[in-house]
Amino acid sequence: MKFLSYLTFVLLVIGGLNWLFVALDYNVVEELFGESSGLTDTVYWLVGLSALYQIYERFFTSK
Repeated sequence: MKFLSYLTFVLLVIGGLNWLFVALDYNVVEELFGESSGLTDTVYWLVGLSALYQIYERFFTSK
């Protein structure tokens, strides 16, 4: 599970940085994968699911 935790953390950092660039009128994900690409949607899904996993891990598991 440690690997999944690190992977989701990295995806959240990438997603957060992308939002910073979106605020500056530059979407890194859409530049890399295309504006209406299925791969773009997949990246957004993975970032969102990573956020849910991190919330679950932080608040609902004991360490």
